[in-house]
Amino acid sequence: MAAAAAAAADLQDMYSEPKPMSAHEKAAILFIALGGDYAAKVFAHMDEEEIEAITLDIANNKQVSIEKKNMVISEFYQLMMANDYISTGGLEYAQSVLEKALGAEKATDILKRLTTSLQVRPFEFLRKTDPSQLLNFLQNEHPQTIALVMAYLSPDQAGIVMSGLSIDSQSDVAKRIALMDRTSPDVIREIERVLERKISSLSTQDFTSAGGVPAVVEILNRVDRATERAIIESLEVDNPELAEEIKQLMFVFEDIILLDDRSLQLVLREVDTKDLALAMKATSDDVAEKIYKNMSKRAADMLKEEISYMGPVKIRDVEEAQTKVVNVIRTLEDKGVIVIVRGGGEGMLV
Repeated sequence: MAAAAAAAADLQDMYSEPKPMSAHEKAAILFIALGGDYAAKVFAHMDEEEIEAITLDIANNKQVSIEKKNMVISEFYQLMMANDYISTGGLEYAQSVLEKALGAEKATDILKRLTTSLQVRPFEFLRKTDPSQLLNFLQNEHPQTIALVMAYLSPDQAGIVMSGLSIDSQSDVAKRIALMDRTSPDVIREIERVLERKISSLSTQDFTSAGGVPAVVEILNRVDRATERAIIESLEVDNPELAEEIKQLMFVFEDIILLDDRSLQLVLREVDTKDLALAMKATSDDVAEKIYKNMSKRAADMLKEEISYMGPVKIRDVEEAQTKVVNVIRTLEDKGVIVIVRGGGEGMLV
């Protein structure tokens, strides 16, 4: 009887619908397919709870069939492909391409999982609009409306729009973007409704984060130097603390790789060797290589030796040293000794 029951159970399993896999099960199979080295790199970007759940599923998967592995890899590839289409051409473009490749039903299913019932960022249509047209459209709007829309644009678009605004509007809009935190979906929908005759109306159900100091820094890094200086000087009068916070993020230590060799050599002459050694204690190989390349072999060897003898240091001390180096760079730029190229290459020297 026991044997018959077991056989019946096996037969039922053969003809029953397969149990849908959970997200963690799929992730576990994908990690198994990737192999240990690549899986470890992905784990580095996940929290402990997720890692534990996926690790448990990996341990429980003694064997993974080729069919199941291929299914998970195919699904992952399709999701990544759809995500790329959305980021480069928008939701409508992604829908069109996926429908041609996978059919309407499959395309909709993939996009739903990626965009939470096809929700997209507010003002998505404007992200594909020419910046000069955006400027004509926005310049007569209320500064808060301009700030909200610009916060959702790409930094390149927003930088061009910012440069075209009046000087008074520039500082006002920059301040509003920097101080922006979360915007109610009701407010966004109302603004989109008012502007619907000129843009495609998009809505969102969740509170969305936009703006903040990093957003205004991204914009200012793409405007010309005169525009940046005018905005910063105005903010220094109106809100000194905000102006200082923005200035600290305008050029970070890792941006040294953006300096031409001559400018970097001039900077290195002004920087204290101990500050430079401490600043380089936790920097990337690209930055270190750029610095060593612009020093004499003897100076580079001495700097490397000082770094190696330094031992463990506090991150706070490293950041303070990097700030000192950045302050030297900013001072030399203000004096016109060096030039920091801005605006996506439009300010290149020839």
